[in-house]
Amino acid sequence: MRKLLLAALVATLAALAPLYAETIVIRNAIIMTVTKGTVHGSVVVKDGKIAEIGEKVMEPTGATIIDAGGQYLIPGIIDCHSHIAGDGGINEGSVSVSSMANIKDIINPEDIAIYRALAGGVTTANILHGSANSIGGQTIVLKMRWGKDANAMIFEGATPGIKFALGENVKRSGNPQGGRGATGAVVQARYPATRMGVEDVIREAFTEAKAYKAEWDAYNAKVARGEHPIPPRTDLKLEPLKEVLEGKRYVHAHSYRSDEILMLMRVADDYGFKIRTFQHVLEGYKVAKEIAAHGAGGSTFSDWWDYKVEAADAIPYNAAIMEKAGVVVSLNSDDAELMRHLNTEAAKTMKYGGMTETEALSMVTINPAKQLGIDNRVGSIEVGKDADLVLYDKYPLSDYAKVEKVLIDGSVYFDRDKEISSRAAEAAAKQKLVDKLKQQQQQNGGRGGRGGRIG
Repeated sequence: MRKLLLAALVATLAALAPLYAETIVIRNAIIMTVTKGTVHGSVVVKDGKIAEIGEKVMEPTGATIIDAGGQYLIPGIIDCHSHIAGDGGINEGSVSVSSMANIKDIINPEDIAIYRALAGGVTTANILHGSANSIGGQTIVLKMRWGKDANAMIFEGATPGIKFALGENVKRSGNPQGGRGATGAVVQARYPATRMGVEDVIREAFTEAKAYKAEWDAYNAKVARGEHPIPPRTDLKLEPLKEVLEGKRYVHAHSYRSDEILMLMRVADDYGFKIRTFQHVLEGYKVAKEIAAHGAGGSTFSDWWDYKVEAADAIPYNAAIMEKAGVVVSLNSDDAELMRHLNTEAAKTMKYGGMTETEALSMVTINPAKQLGIDNRVGSIEVGKDADLVLYDKYPLSDYAKVEKVLIDGSVYFDRDKEISSRAAEAAAKQKLVDKLKQQQQQNGGRGGRGGRIG
Protein backbone atom coordinates (compact mmCIF):
# COMPACT_ATOMS: atom_id res chain seq x y z
CA MET A 1 0.00 0.00 0.00
CA ARG A 2 2.78 2.43 0.90
CA LYS A 3 4.49 1.77 -2.43
CA LEU A 4 1.27 2.54 -4.31
CA LEU A 5 0.80 5.78 -2.41
CA LEU A 6 4.42 6.82 -2.97
CA ALA A 7 4.13 6.03 -6.68
CA ALA A 8 1.02 8.22 -6.90
CA LEU A 9 2.78 11.06 -5.09
CA VAL A 10 5.83 10.78 -7.34
CA ALA A 11 3.63 10.81 -10.46
CA THR A 12 1.75 13.89 -9.27
CA LEU A 13 4.89 15.83 -8.38
CA ALA A 14 6.70 14.70 -11.53
CA ALA A 15 3.84 16.16 -13.57
CA LEU A 16 4.87 19.54 -12.18
CA ALA A 17 8.45 19.12 -13.38
CA PRO A 18 9.43 21.38 -16.28
CA LEU A 19 9.62 20.01 -19.79
CA TYR A 20 12.01 22.65 -21.07
CA ALA A 21 13.75 25.83 -20.03
CA GLU A 22 11.86 29.01 -20.89
CA THR A 23 12.96 32.63 -20.99
CA ILE A 24 12.39 34.07 -17.51
CA VAL A 25 12.92 37.47 -15.96
CA ILE A 26 13.17 37.64 -12.18
CA ARG A 27 12.60 41.31 -11.37
CA ASN A 28 12.62 43.43 -8.21
CA ALA A 29 14.98 41.05 -6.38
CA ILE A 30 17.82 41.54 -3.93
CA ILE A 31 20.39 39.54 -5.87
CA MET A 32 23.19 38.11 -3.70
CA THR A 33 25.59 37.06 -6.45
CA VAL A 34 28.25 35.80 -3.95
CA THR A 35 31.13 36.74 -6.28
CA LYS A 36 30.00 40.11 -7.66
CA GLY A 37 28.35 41.77 -4.69
CA THR A 38 24.66 42.43 -4.11
CA VAL A 39 22.48 43.97 -6.81
CA HIS A 40 18.95 45.33 -6.42
CA GLY A 41 17.37 44.56 -9.75
CA SER A 42 16.63 41.77 -12.20
CA VAL A 43 18.07 38.59 -13.69
CA VAL A 44 17.31 37.43 -17.22
CA VAL A 45 17.37 33.67 -17.79
CA LYS A 46 17.58 32.39 -21.36
CA ASP A 47 18.23 28.88 -22.70
CA GLY A 48 18.94 27.66 -19.20
CA LYS A 49 21.71 30.21 -18.61
CA ILE A 50 21.97 33.55 -16.85
CA ALA A 51 21.88 36.07 -19.69
CA GLU A 52 21.86 39.41 -17.87
CA ILE A 53 22.02 40.86 -14.35
CA GLY A 54 21.46 44.47 -13.39
CA GLU A 55 19.41 47.19 -11.82
CA LYS A 56 17.76 47.59 -15.22
CA VAL A 57 17.74 44.89 -17.90
CA MET A 58 16.27 44.37 -21.36
CA GLU A 59 13.29 42.11 -20.82
CA PRO A 60 12.87 39.78 -23.84
CA THR A 61 9.46 39.83 -25.50
CA GLY A 62 7.26 36.99 -24.28
CA ALA A 63 9.44 36.20 -21.26
CA THR A 64 7.82 34.77 -18.16
CA ILE A 65 7.99 37.39 -15.41
CA ILE A 66 8.62 36.46 -11.79
CA ASP A 67 8.17 39.51 -9.60
CA ALA A 68 10.29 38.91 -6.52
CA GLY A 69 8.79 41.91 -4.77
CA GLY A 70 11.97 42.66 -2.87
CA GLN A 71 12.72 39.05 -1.94
CA TYR A 72 16.23 37.56 -1.97
CA LEU A 73 17.79 35.66 -4.87
CA ILE A 74 20.89 33.52 -4.30
CA PRO A 75 22.77 30.84 -6.30
CA GLY A 76 21.54 27.28 -5.87
CA ILE A 77 22.90 25.66 -2.72
CA ILE A 78 25.49 22.91 -3.29
CA ASP A 79 25.98 20.02 -0.86
CA CYS A 80 29.44 18.46 -1.15
CA HIS A 81 28.53 15.39 0.94
CA SER A 82 25.19 13.63 0.68
CA HIS A 83 23.82 10.09 0.58
CA ILE A 84 20.31 10.76 -0.71
CA ALA A 85 18.94 9.07 -3.84
CA GLY A 86 20.85 5.86 -3.15
CA ASP A 87 18.81 2.69 -3.58
CA GLY A 88 19.67 0.16 -0.86
CA GLY A 89 22.90 0.08 1.12
CA ILE A 90 25.70 2.52 0.34
CA ASN A 91 28.50 0.60 2.09
CA GLU A 92 30.16 -2.35 0.37
CA GLY A 93 31.67 -3.44 3.67
CA SER A 94 32.87 -6.89 2.66
CA VAL A 95 36.22 -5.55 1.42
CA SER A 96 38.34 -2.57 2.41
CA VAL A 97 38.98 -1.44 -1.18
CA SER A 98 35.74 -1.26 -3.15
CA SER A 99 36.77 1.21 -5.85
CA MET A 100 35.05 -0.93 -8.46
CA ALA A 101 31.63 -0.10 -6.96
CA ASN A 102 29.87 2.93 -8.43
CA ILE A 103 27.15 4.98 -6.75
CA LYS A 104 25.86 5.81 -10.24
CA ASP A 105 24.51 2.26 -10.49
CA ILE A 106 22.04 2.70 -7.62
CA ILE A 107 20.67 6.22 -8.12
CA ASN A 108 16.95 6.30 -7.32
CA PRO A 109 15.39 9.38 -8.98
CA GLU A 110 12.13 8.81 -7.08
CA ASP A 111 13.67 9.30 -3.64
CA ILE A 112 11.45 11.91 -1.99
CA ALA A 113 14.56 13.35 -0.32
CA ILE A 114 15.42 14.91 -3.69
CA TYR A 115 12.24 16.98 -3.66
CA ARG A 116 12.74 17.89 -0.01
CA ALA A 117 16.30 19.02 -0.80
CA LEU A 118 14.87 21.25 -3.52
CA ALA A 119 12.45 22.72 -0.98
CA GLY A 120 15.53 23.69 1.05
CA GLY A 121 17.21 25.39 -1.89
CA VAL A 122 19.68 22.63 -2.81
CA THR A 123 20.22 22.34 -6.55
CA THR A 124 23.40 20.22 -6.71
CA ALA A 125 24.80 17.46 -4.47
CA ASN A 126 27.81 15.18 -4.38
CA ILE A 127 26.47 11.67 -3.74
CA LEU A 128 28.97 9.38 -2.02
CA HIS A 129 29.27 5.87 -0.64
CA GLY A 130 29.45 5.41 3.11
CA SER A 131 32.63 5.28 5.19
CA ALA A 132 33.12 1.56 5.75
CA ASN A 133 36.09 1.34 3.39
CA SER A 134 39.63 2.68 3.33
CA ILE A 135 38.96 3.22 -0.36
CA GLY A 136 35.26 3.17 -1.13
CA GLY A 137 33.28 3.50 -4.32
CA GLN A 138 33.02 6.00 -7.13
CA THR A 139 30.94 9.12 -6.45
CA ILE A 140 28.57 11.10 -8.67
CA VAL A 141 27.47 14.75 -8.78
CA LEU A 142 23.74 15.21 -9.32
CA LYS A 143 21.46 18.12 -10.04
CA MET A 144 18.17 17.88 -8.17
CA ARG A 145 16.12 17.58 -11.38
CA TRP A 146 13.04 16.11 -9.73
CA GLY A 147 10.88 14.21 -12.19
CA LYS A 148 13.79 13.25 -14.46
CA ASP A 149 15.31 9.78 -14.72
CA ALA A 150 18.61 8.85 -13.08
CA ASN A 151 20.79 9.63 -16.10
CA ALA A 152 19.15 13.01 -16.60
CA MET A 153 20.00 13.99 -13.03
CA ILE A 154 23.75 13.56 -13.54
CA PHE A 155 25.68 16.84 -13.65
CA GLU A 156 27.13 16.76 -17.15
CA GLY A 157 30.89 17.19 -17.30
CA ALA A 158 31.52 17.12 -13.55
CA THR A 159 34.81 15.47 -12.64
CA PRO A 160 34.13 12.04 -11.13
CA GLY A 161 35.24 11.30 -7.58
CA ILE A 162 35.99 8.46 -5.22
CA LYS A 163 35.33 8.13 -1.49
CA PHE A 164 38.15 7.40 0.95
CA ALA A 165 37.68 7.01 4.70
CA LEU A 166 39.86 7.03 7.80
CA GLY A 167 39.40 6.14 11.43
CA GLU A 168 36.75 4.39 13.47
CA ASN A 169 34.31 3.50 10.72
CA VAL A 170 36.99 1.77 8.65
CA LYS A 171 38.74 -0.10 11.42
CA ARG A 172 35.33 -1.13 12.79
CA SER A 173 35.68 0.50 16.19
CA GLY A 174 32.78 -0.66 18.32
CA ASN A 175 31.70 -3.07 15.61
CA PRO A 176 32.41 -6.64 16.78
CA GLN A 177 32.89 -9.58 14.49
CA GLY A 178 29.63 -10.42 12.84
CA GLY A 179 28.33 -6.85 13.10
CA ARG A 180 26.76 -4.82 15.89
CA GLY A 181 24.39 -6.92 17.93
CA ALA A 182 25.39 -10.03 16.01
CA THR A 183 24.48 -13.44 17.37
CA GLY A 184 25.33 -16.95 16.26
CA ALA A 185 28.38 -17.80 14.17
CA VAL A 186 31.24 -15.30 14.32
CA VAL A 187 32.69 -14.27 10.98
CA GLN A 188 36.34 -13.51 10.48
CA ALA A 189 37.20 -9.85 11.09
CA ARG A 190 37.99 -7.82 7.98
CA TYR A 191 41.39 -6.20 7.66
CA PRO A 192 42.20 -3.45 8.72
CA ALA A 193 41.37 -3.29 12.40
CA THR A 194 43.75 -0.44 13.30
CA ARG A 195 44.66 3.00 12.00
CA MET A 196 48.03 1.59 10.96
CA GLY A 197 46.22 -0.97 8.87
CA VAL A 198 44.13 1.71 7.15
CA GLU A 199 47.27 3.46 5.94
CA ASP A 200 48.73 0.16 4.80
CA VAL A 201 45.62 -0.69 2.78
CA ILE A 202 45.72 2.65 0.95
CA ARG A 203 49.45 2.37 0.25
CA GLU A 204 49.14 -1.18 -1.04
CA ALA A 205 46.27 -0.20 -3.33
CA PHE A 206 48.25 2.65 -4.87
CA THR A 207 51.37 0.54 -5.22
CA GLU A 208 49.25 -1.80 -7.35
CA ALA A 209 47.68 1.15 -9.17
CA LYS A 210 51.07 2.63 -10.07
CA ALA A 211 52.20 -0.69 -11.53
CA TYR A 212 48.91 -0.96 -13.42
CA LYS A 213 49.30 2.57 -14.77
CA ALA A 214 52.88 1.80 -15.88
CA GLU A 215 51.59 -1.16 -17.92
CA TRP A 216 49.03 1.01 -19.67
CA ASP A 217 51.52 3.85 -20.22
CA ALA A 218 53.92 1.41 -21.87
CA TYR A 219 51.13 0.01 -24.02
CA ASN A 220 49.95 3.47 -25.11
CA ALA A 221 53.54 4.48 -25.94
CA LYS A 222 53.88 1.48 -28.24
CA VAL A 223 50.56 2.26 -29.94
CA ALA A 224 51.74 5.86 -30.46
CA ARG A 225 54.83 4.48 -32.22
CA GLY A 226 52.63 2.54 -34.62
CA GLU A 227 53.04 -0.85 -32.95
CA HIS A 228 50.18 -3.28 -32.31
CA PRO A 229 50.74 -4.79 -28.86
CA ILE A 230 48.20 -6.78 -26.83
CA PRO A 231 46.57 -4.39 -24.34
CA PRO A 232 46.92 -5.06 -20.60
CA ARG A 233 44.01 -6.67 -18.79
CA THR A 234 41.52 -4.09 -17.52
CA ASP A 235 41.21 -4.15 -13.73
CA LEU A 236 37.97 -2.54 -12.53
CA LYS A 237 39.34 -2.04 -9.02
CA LEU A 238 42.54 -0.34 -10.16
CA GLU A 239 41.10 1.68 -13.05
CA PRO A 240 39.59 4.40 -10.79
CA LEU A 241 42.85 4.61 -8.80
CA LYS A 242 44.77 4.99 -12.06
CA GLU A 243 42.46 7.92 -12.85
CA VAL A 244 43.32 9.42 -9.44
CA LEU A 245 47.03 9.19 -10.30
CA GLU A 246 46.30 10.85 -13.64
CA GLY A 247 44.33 13.68 -12.02
CA LYS A 248 41.11 12.60 -13.70
CA ARG A 249 39.22 11.61 -10.53
CA TYR A 250 38.89 13.54 -7.27
CA VAL A 251 39.52 12.01 -3.85
CA HIS A 252 36.97 12.93 -1.16
CA ALA A 253 38.24 11.59 2.17
CA HIS A 254 36.08 11.01 5.26
CA SER A 255 38.26 12.17 8.16
CA TYR A 256 38.18 13.38 11.74
CA ARG A 257 41.53 13.29 13.56
CA SER A 258 44.40 15.62 12.69
CA ASP A 259 47.03 12.85 12.79
CA GLU A 260 45.12 10.85 10.18
CA ILE A 261 44.62 13.92 8.00
CA LEU A 262 48.39 14.44 8.00
CA MET A 263 48.93 10.75 7.28
CA LEU A 264 46.74 10.77 4.18
CA MET A 265 48.42 13.88 2.79
CA ARG A 266 51.81 12.16 3.21
CA VAL A 267 50.51 9.10 1.39
CA ALA A 268 49.12 11.25 -1.42
CA ASP A 269 52.42 13.14 -1.73
CA ASP A 270 54.36 9.87 -1.82
CA TYR A 271 52.26 8.54 -4.70
CA GLY A 272 51.91 11.81 -6.59
CA PHE A 273 48.24 12.73 -6.23
CA LYS A 274 46.18 15.27 -4.31
CA ILE A 275 43.32 14.99 -1.84
CA ARG A 276 40.55 17.14 -3.30
CA THR A 277 38.53 17.45 -0.09
CA PHE A 278 38.73 16.25 3.45
CA GLN A 279 35.14 15.49 4.40
CA HIS A 280 33.91 16.27 7.95
CA VAL A 281 37.54 17.13 8.85
CA LEU A 282 36.52 18.03 12.43
CA GLU A 283 40.10 18.52 13.60
CA GLY A 284 41.03 20.45 10.48
CA TYR A 285 41.59 23.58 12.57
CA LYS A 286 44.61 21.87 14.17
CA VAL A 287 46.35 21.33 10.82
CA ALA A 288 44.73 24.03 8.68
CA LYS A 289 48.05 25.37 7.36
CA GLU A 290 49.13 21.91 6.26
CA ILE A 291 45.80 21.29 4.51
CA ALA A 292 46.12 24.61 2.69
CA ALA A 293 49.71 23.84 1.66
CA HIS A 294 48.62 20.49 0.22
CA GLY A 295 45.88 22.22 -1.77
CA ALA A 296 42.99 20.26 -0.30
CA GLY A 297 39.58 21.65 0.54
CA GLY A 298 37.64 21.07 3.74
CA SER A 299 33.95 20.12 3.72
CA THR A 300 32.83 20.16 7.33
CA PHE A 301 29.87 20.39 9.69
CA SER A 302 28.94 23.72 11.25
CA ASP A 303 28.78 22.54 14.87
CA TRP A 304 28.34 18.76 15.17
CA TRP A 305 30.28 17.59 18.21
CA ASP A 306 30.97 14.59 20.44
CA TYR A 307 28.60 12.13 18.76
CA LYS A 308 31.48 9.64 18.86
CA VAL A 309 35.01 9.55 20.25
CA GLU A 310 36.59 10.94 17.07
CA ALA A 311 34.34 14.00 17.29
CA ALA A 312 35.28 14.93 20.86
CA ASP A 313 37.64 17.72 19.80
CA ALA A 314 35.28 19.30 17.26
CA ILE A 315 34.67 23.03 17.64
CA PRO A 316 32.18 25.35 15.90
CA TYR A 317 35.06 27.65 14.88
CA ASN A 318 36.56 24.94 12.64
CA ALA A 319 35.21 26.26 9.34
CA ALA A 320 36.31 29.83 10.03
CA ILE A 321 39.80 28.85 11.19
CA MET A 322 40.40 26.73 8.10
CA GLU A 323 39.03 29.46 5.82
CA LYS A 324 41.32 32.08 7.35
CA ALA A 325 44.28 29.72 6.88
CA GLY A 326 43.63 29.58 3.14
CA VAL A 327 41.58 26.39 2.86
CA VAL A 328 38.54 26.40 0.55
CA VAL A 329 35.80 25.44 3.03
CA SER A 330 32.25 24.22 2.49
CA LEU A 331 29.53 23.09 4.87
CA ASN A 332 27.88 19.78 4.06
CA SER A 333 24.89 17.87 5.36
CA ASP A 334 25.67 14.12 5.37
CA ASP A 335 22.00 13.97 6.33
CA ALA A 336 18.75 14.28 4.37
CA GLU A 337 17.13 16.49 7.00
CA LEU A 338 20.06 18.84 7.60
CA MET A 339 20.33 19.19 3.82
CA ARG A 340 17.12 21.21 3.91
CA HIS A 341 18.59 24.10 5.91
CA LEU A 342 22.20 24.48 4.83
CA ASN A 343 21.58 28.21 4.53
CA THR A 344 21.30 28.55 8.30
CA GLU A 345 24.21 26.16 8.83
CA ALA A 346 26.26 28.67 6.85
CA ALA A 347 24.94 31.52 8.99
CA LYS A 348 26.45 29.90 12.08
CA THR A 349 29.94 30.74 10.82
CA MET A 350 29.09 34.44 11.23
CA LYS A 351 28.63 33.82 14.95
CA TYR A 352 31.39 31.24 15.34
CA GLY A 353 34.38 32.81 13.65
CA GLY A 354 33.16 36.18 12.45
CA MET A 355 32.67 35.25 8.81
CA THR A 356 31.15 37.96 6.64
CA GLU A 357 27.79 37.52 4.92
CA THR A 358 29.51 36.70 1.63
CA GLU A 359 32.02 34.31 3.22
CA ALA A 360 29.22 32.46 4.99
CA LEU A 361 27.08 32.16 1.88
CA SER A 362 30.13 31.06 -0.13
CA MET A 363 30.42 27.98 2.06
CA VAL A 364 27.23 26.52 0.59
CA THR A 365 27.56 27.91 -2.95
CA ILE A 366 30.80 28.83 -4.71
CA ASN A 367 33.16 26.96 -2.33
CA PRO A 368 31.57 23.51 -2.75
CA ALA A 369 31.39 24.28 -6.48
CA LYS A 370 35.17 24.80 -6.46
CA GLN A 371 35.69 21.59 -4.49
CA LEU A 372 33.70 19.65 -7.09
CA GLY A 373 35.35 21.40 -10.04
CA ILE A 374 32.06 22.87 -11.30
CA ASP A 375 32.52 26.52 -10.33
CA ASN A 376 32.62 27.51 -14.02
CA ARG A 377 28.98 26.43 -14.20
CA VAL A 378 27.37 26.98 -10.80
CA GLY A 379 27.93 28.47 -7.34
CA SER A 380 27.39 32.15 -8.11
CA ILE A 381 25.05 34.40 -10.06
CA GLU A 382 27.11 35.43 -13.08
CA VAL A 383 26.34 35.89 -16.75
CA GLY A 384 26.92 32.67 -18.68
CA LYS A 385 26.51 30.33 -15.71
CA ASP A 386 23.72 27.80 -15.31
CA ALA A 387 20.51 29.42 -14.09
CA ASP A 388 20.43 27.48 -10.81
CA LEU A 389 18.73 30.00 -8.55
CA VAL A 390 16.87 30.11 -5.23
CA LEU A 391 14.33 32.77 -4.26
CA TYR A 392 13.86 33.30 -0.50
CA ASP A 393 11.05 35.29 1.05
CA LYS A 394 13.43 36.77 3.65
CA TYR A 395 17.14 37.24 4.23
CA PRO A 396 18.53 33.77 3.38
CA LEU A 397 20.89 33.60 6.37
CA SER A 398 17.94 33.92 8.75
CA ASP A 399 16.13 31.09 10.53
CA TYR A 400 12.87 32.64 9.36
CA ALA A 401 13.68 32.49 5.63
CA LYS A 402 11.64 30.13 3.45
CA VAL A 403 12.38 29.00 -0.09
CA GLU A 404 9.74 30.29 -2.48
CA LYS A 405 11.08 29.08 -5.83
CA VAL A 406 14.00 27.01 -7.11
CA LEU A 407 15.26 27.08 -10.69
CA ILE A 408 17.65 24.56 -12.22
CA ASP A 409 18.95 25.20 -15.74
CA GLY A 410 16.40 27.99 -16.02
CA SER A 411 13.38 25.82 -15.23
CA VAL A 412 11.28 26.05 -12.08
CA TYR A 413 11.57 22.76 -10.18
CA PHE A 414 10.07 23.92 -6.90
CA ASP A 415 7.34 26.50 -6.36
CA ARG A 416 5.99 26.86 -2.84
CA ASP A 417 2.67 28.29 -3.99
CA LYS A 418 2.08 25.44 -6.45
CA GLU A 419 3.20 22.91 -3.87
CA ILE A 420 0.63 24.14 -1.37
CA SER A 421 -2.17 24.47 -3.92
CA SER A 422 -1.54 20.95 -5.28
CA ARG A 423 -1.96 19.23 -1.90
CA ALA A 424 -5.73 18.85 -2.28
CA ALA A 425 -5.26 17.08 -5.64
CA GLU A 426 -2.59 14.82 -4.13
CA ALA A 427 -4.86 13.93 -1.21
CA ALA A 428 -7.67 13.13 -3.64
CA ALA A 429 -5.37 10.91 -5.72
CA LYS A 430 -4.29 9.11 -2.56
CA GLN A 431 -7.89 8.54 -1.46
CA LYS A 432 -8.79 7.26 -4.93
CA LEU A 433 -6.07 4.63 -4.65
CA VAL A 434 -7.21 3.66 -1.16
CA ASP A 435 -10.81 3.30 -2.36
CA LYS A 436 -9.73 1.25 -5.36
CA LEU A 437 -7.70 -1.10 -3.19
CA LYS A 438 -10.59 -1.55 -0.76
CA GLN A 439 -12.89 -2.37 -3.68
CA GLN A 440 -10.43 -4.96 -5.01
CA GLN A 441 -10.14 -6.56 -1.60
CA GLN A 442 -13.94 -6.77 -1.26
CA GLN A 443 -14.14 -8.43 -4.68
CA ASN A 444 -11.51 -10.93 -3.56
CA GLY A 445 -13.48 -11.88 -0.47
CA GLY A 446 -11.89 -9.41 1.91
CA ARG A 447 -8.36 -10.74 1.52
CA GLY A 448 -5.88 -7.92 1.96
CA GLY A 449 -2.77 -9.71 0.67
CA ARG A 450 0.16 -10.09 3.03
CA GLY A 451 -0.99 -9.05 6.46
CA GLY A 452 -4.51 -8.35 5.18
CA ARG A 453 -4.34 -4.66 6.09
CA ILE A 454 -4.83 -1.36 4.33
CA GLY A 455 -2.76 1.71 5.14
